[in-house]
Amino acid sequence: QHAHVHPHRTFIQRHHISKHIHILVVLFYSSPERYFIMSEADQPKRRRTFRKFSYRGVDLENLLDLSNDQLIDLLHARPRRRLRKRGLKRKHIQYMKKLRKAKKNVPVGEKPVAVKTHLRNLVIVPEMIGSVCGVYNGKVFTTVEIKPEMIGHYLGEFSITYKPVRHGKPGIGATHSSRFIPLK
Repeated sequence: QHAHVHPHRTFIQRHHISKHIHILVVLFYSSPERYFIMSEADQPKRRRTFRKFSYRGVDLENLLDLSNDQLIDLLHARPRRRLRKRGLKRKHIQYMKKLRKAKKNVPVGEKPVAVKTHLRNLVIVPEMIGSVCGVYNGKVFTTVEIKPEMIGHYLGEFSITYKPVRHGKPGIGATHSSRFIPLK
């Protein structure tokens, strides 16, 4: 594929593969005599940058430094009204202390021990990030690792209380036509 091209131009060619499929090929060159087709493999590798977490415009480091009133102002209406009107109950405060204690007694880079609770109505706050909670769903304690995206939600939202329906074949008597199947 040799062609003489102007030294300061890039060419775009359209290739028709079938009636509905077209490919655009960008042609560029290193010398006036040659041009090359640049593929994705030839492009320089870019390092993936992780998106920094922010809750309603406040990044994670600043969230941890906020006072209770400032944090309550950031929350959505339901948790905001609950915390502003009624505050945290003693049970919730005690549970937060247990989470702090569990996080404090852990070597760097490891997850803390799950702290079990029945408090499904506890609002997740930035202080809880990184903790592991055992949330009761009526039968067992579901392990929930608190992530920054969970701020403002309730603990119970992450521990499902029912087993989702798996729709299989209908049983006997489920429809009118199944009545006429002879029972052996």
